[in-house]
Amino acid sequence: MKIRAGLMLGATILLTGCAHVNDAAKPGNSNSGFEPKHLGKSDIDRVADIHRREVFSSLKALAEKLYRRNPKEWKKGGFASREEALSQLLDPRTGWRLPALNGKRGTEAILLALSADYTGDRVAVFIAGTGDMLNAAFDEKTEFFMLDSLTPQKLYNSARNLEIAAWKLANARDMEGNLLLLSNDIANEAQPANLSFEREFGKMIANLDLLSQTMSERGNRTIVRISHSIATAAFLPVLSF
Repeated sequence: MKIRAGLMLGATILLTGCAHVNDAAKPGNSNSGFEPKHLGKSDIDRVADIHRREVFSSLKALAEKLYRRNPKEWKKGGFASREEALSQLLDPRTGWRLPALNGKRGTEAILLALSADYTGDRVAVFIAGTGDMLNAAFDEKTEFFMLDSLTPQKLYNSARNLEIAAWKLANARDMEGNLLLLSNDIANEAQPANLSFEREFGKMIANLDLLSQTMSERGNRTIVRISHSIATAAFLPVLSF
């Protein structure tokens, strides 16, 4: 049900984005923000731009929420504030930065962030690894033009990896049984449930699934769909696809 709700939300984002594209194309619209480069974009390219922007907006929200709930992590980097740590982690253009991780990238970095013996900034590594994987799914492009063609399987694999990453984030614990990173909260007598992390993951998953389906139909390509148990599943290839 949660994934279905996320897909419905993603569909709303897609329809809204298409409406904006159509409004921008109307003659005499002084607020269209038209640029010469738009001549090299099809409607699908603009939709892909919107999906990428929404995905990395959710990634930024996740970084902010994780640092807010886990202030000890940004302090490991010697930063004076959460905002300073975020400015080093998030790039205005690409949406993320990849710190030095001894050669680990993508899902390997996610696993590193959630390993019990890791002593560095878990939030930075988790977000950087996720951003690296997502960037690979979008072919390391920040916007798209007519000659660009995204691979639907990479987008689909990234969506499934986000499901796995979300589960691992909510369940990874140290040797004493304490959560490595605080995220969602279950409702109790003292406070209501906090599912804001789950919602951000759901939005990213919905955007990727919708875009993968769009690209599949555009290029008449088949997506190999995986049936798996999130708790035991291994990450699917994206960077090496």
